[in-house]
Amino acid sequence: MTDTTIILIGTTREKDARGVYRDTGETTREVFAKVNSVTRAEFFNGGQSGFRPEYRFDVFHAEYQGEAECEYDGVRYAIYRTYRNPATDYMELYAERKVGVHGA
Repeated sequence: MTDTTIILIGTTREKDARGVYRDTGETTREVFAKVNSVTRAEFFNGGQSGFRPEYRFDVFHAEYQGEAECEYDGVRYAIYRTYRNPATDYMELYAERKVGVHGA
């Protein structure tokens, strides 16, 4: 487990003239996180569901606002699953590398 910072990446949306919401940009926020490898079970179960799990990021639950992506060590990851751990004040973010993004 490593303590570091990650960048949470969200999407901004605006309603167009027809009332349809469109993605208009990204928002980024740097937060402290504990970086963990995924367990063998998570790797296996994720693989069966079509994911390629790489990391579990533990962030303080109040800092997570539903972002779908994050960046760690210069690599962008998709957050495919979250879990609020009732025993701690942390939200577990399970992430897979974004294929075709940033040289991945």
